[in-house]
Amino acid sequence: MKLDVVLIIIVAIIFGIGLDGYHCKMVQFIFGDSLSDVGNNKYLSKSLAQASLPWYGIDLGNGLPNGRFCNGRTVADIIGDNMGLPRPPAFLDPSLSEDDILENGVNYASGGGGILNETGSYFIQRFSLYKQIELFQGTQELIRSKIGKEEAEKFFQGARYVVALGSNDFINNYLMPLYSDSWTFNDETFIDYLVGTLQEQLKLLHSLGARQLMVFGLGPMGCIPLQRVLTTSGNCQERTNKLAISFNKASSKVVNDLGKQLPNSSYRFGDAYDVVNNVISNPSEFGFENADSPCCSFGKIRPALTCIPASTLCKDRSKYVFWDEYHPSDKANELIANELIKKFGFKRVDQTEAPSPSPTPDA
Repeated sequence: MKLDVVLIIIVAIIFGIGLDGYHCKMVQFIFGDSLSDVGNNKYLSKSLAQASLPWYGIDLGNGLPNGRFCNGRTVADIIGDNMGLPRPPAFLDPSLSEDDILENGVNYASGGGGILNETGSYFIQRFSLYKQIELFQGTQELIRSKIGKEEAEKFFQGARYVVALGSNDFINNYLMPLYSDSWTFNDETFIDYLVGTLQEQLKLLHSLGARQLMVFGLGPMGCIPLQRVLTTSGNCQERTNKLAISFNKASSKVVNDLGKQLPNSSYRFGDAYDVVNNVISNPSEFGFENADSPCCSFGKIRPALTCIPASTLCKDRSKYVFWDEYHPSDKANELIANELIKKFGFKRVDQTEAPSPSPTPDA
């Protein structure tokens, strides 16, 4: 064997580069709101949508706040773990490098963000879906400069994509009179506007290489503690739930149609409404004792939108469906994720990583 060929093989081994090009690992790119945020808002210093105070993160890692709006893992964490996919780091993580992106993907999700640019504006700083897609385009430029245009195209077309937004477009936009959308539209025209915008965003993602994409629908957002406490009865807000159902129906059709129209695409819609509604409506069947109030609350002063150091925690976090006024607990996320895995038949992409264990909450 000639010396130059030997040297090429040695270099390829050292740098992990196959002789037929860069070896692309399957990763995820996640676009979402606070239900999927793993730390982006933590680095948005002016954002009012924060999970940077105790007791967030109490049941994950070192027990300190990590940017997740939960006591533990997100649904995306759990589904990805069970599929054998690496957890994508937050885009704004200062340690993020091109190698990290190639190894783990990226999570662009931002608490308070929505499909519409105007959604959540009173949070001051947050990433809308259009902004998240813009950041993804910047990521693509970095990877192209790292491994070349052709290999980058293979990498991005081989990745998995998750889009999970929409609840803020209602709760922190349309249903609040301080937003112009609340009096510019009615229920039907607002959903048309919202879903039409989502359609254009999904087309844009396809043009950027997204071929395997899952869009998650909305759960019964009228049953979150924040919505219940705004009623005199403490029951779910039926109008809000009907909006979620209508959004799911319209966006499901859009996603299915795009899956047929866009070349080489596998676009799926994940309607989680029934799964989440079943847990909230029948908590005892799933091992929960409370499905209408948050585990982390500031006594009788409600709604307190986030956990704070002075908040009181419930005695057993595994018995509460909701962690705070907005977000499910780790245990609820685990149950929801497992139900979605069964419902949609998610398969593992490798067998090298064991799914993450459920945290054992301490009172």
